[in-house]
Amino acid sequence: MSFTLEIGQQAPPFRLPATDGKEYGLEDFAPAKIVVVVFSCNHCPFVVGSEDRMTAFQRDYAARGARMVAINSNETDNHPTDSFEHMIERARQKGFNFPYLRDEPQDVARAYGALRTPHYFVFDEKRVLRYTGRMDDNPRDAAKAVTRELRDAVDALLAGQPVPQPVTNPIGCNVKWRGKAEHWMPPEACDLA
Repeated sequence: MSFTLEIGQQAPPFRLPATDGKEYGLEDFAPAKIVVVVFSCNHCPFVVGSEDRMTAFQRDYAARGARMVAINSNETDNHPTDSFEHMIERARQKGFNFPYLRDEPQDVARAYGALRTPHYFVFDEKRVLRYTGRMDDNPRDAAKAVTRELRDAVDALLAGQPVPQPVTNPIGCNVKWRGKAEHWMPPEACDLA
C-alpha cells in the first residue's frame, strides 16, 4: 500500500475546525456531486501562488455541484504562521469562498497521504477518489501555467466521463510533519505518476 490514497479508494472521514468558526466533515458536503480536498497552508509560495486560482475554481464550479475544502496540517512549532489564528487572518485577507480547516494532530493528512502543499484530491458523488495531484503545472505563477489537470478532472466527472489523467505529481512544499526534518517524506512516498 502506498502512502498516498490511491485512485478508487474511499475518502477518509474527518471533522475539523474551520476559520469561519464551524466544524466540517465530509457529510457536510453531501449535496455536492464533486468534493475537492486540498492540503494547503499559509506560507508555502506554491500555495500563495495558487490561492486566487482556488477561489476562482470554487466560484466557477459551485453552481455545477463541486465544492472545495482546504486543510492545513502543517506543524506550527517551526512554522508558526500556519497556526489557526494565522489561518483565520489569511482566510479573511484572501476572501476564501471555501472552508479552510485545521488538522492540528495531522491525522487527516496521514489518512489521505498528503505529500505537498498544495495537494488536491478529487472525489466523485460516492466519495471515491478519481483524481489526485496538482491543479496545473505552475502553482507559483498562473500566467505560466500550460496545463489544467484539476479542472480537466472535474469537467470530465461532471460530464460523466473518465478523468483523462487521474494521477499527477503535486508541486509544492513538503507537508511539515511534527517531529520530522523540514523536507522529510515517507519512504513509500515515491513519485505518483
